[in-house]
Amino acid sequence: MAEIIGKFAGLLHFNHQPFAVLSNTNQLIEKAINNSFPSDHTILFFSFCMSLWLLKKGKWILWILLAILVGISRIWIGVHYPLEVIVGALIGIISAIIIYFTLSKLTLRERNYRLLEKLE
Repeated sequence: MAEIIGKFAGLLHFNHQPFAVLSNTNQLIEKAINNSFPSDHTILFFSFCMSLWLLKKGKWILWILLAILVGISRIWIGVHYPLEVIVGALIGIISAIIIYFTLSKLTLRERNYRLLEKLE
């Protein structure tokens, strides 16, 4: 879900990577020049880490710290602007929360159906 939202966001706004626009950018990896909005890596890591945090409920600071470090690394290596990382993080977090609460309601609904079948 998060990646689909990210692709739609990319259709609404277009940015070239910082290394393609700014001459003094520290480019640490080779990457093709294309639309860098929003950061796919940040979307994936925030949705993954947020999902684990919601499901496991423990060690949340480690999961969030890992996702933040991935976002910062995307800026550090010169392939994303800070706003692209922030938007990617928001998309990942919101998607994980929506899926978590949607799935929990579906599971509850399924349990209720099984209970009703037993009662019948």
